[in-house]
Amino acid sequence: FFGRTIIIATGASARKLGIPGEEKFFGKGVSTCAVCDAALFQGKEVIVVGGGDSAMEESLALYKFAKKVTIIHRKNEFRASQIMQDRVLKLKDKISVIWDSDVIEVLGDKFVKGVKVRNLKSGKVSNLACDGMFLAIGHVPNTSFLKGFLDLDERGHIKVQGVRTSVRGVFAAGDVMDPRY
Repeated sequence: FFGRTIIIATGASARKLGIPGEEKFFGKGVSTCAVCDAALFQGKEVIVVGGGDSAMEESLALYKFAKKVTIIHRKNEFRASQIMQDRVLKLKDKISVIWDSDVIEVLGDKFVKGVKVRNLKSGKVSNLACDGMFLAIGHVPNTSFLKGFLDLDERGHIKVQGVRTSVRGVFAAGDVMDPRY
């Protein structure tokens, strides 16, 4: 194909933990989109991994359907905006938080049945029963094929001025160039 202009809009993919069971149960209880999948967890117990605005949004989408939502965050405070934290933390009857912890394994048979959680301060490992795990830990821009062709930032987003890239006639749009949203 020949053209004078190229617009790169390859998006971004949800960041994953890279832990045992995550790929095996992806689509079988492991998800990256609560808005897409929340209704599938009606009356069930789910966890959300993360501590930013995305994790708060995922939790708020899920609590309307799930019996219980547990947020697991590796730090002792959220990175989310205060207004998003307030919205989540006021729903104590439906949303709880496990601080200073990582999910280290997804457990199940055909579907997710639980996760293995490690407390980062004590090192204690415990199993937590759940029916689903939602990842809200950021995105990775789909730009690996552009290395050496366009200027990318340290996280892999295309560097732009407006929508112009470092190569004349090549433009970028959407998540591939937008680290904020």
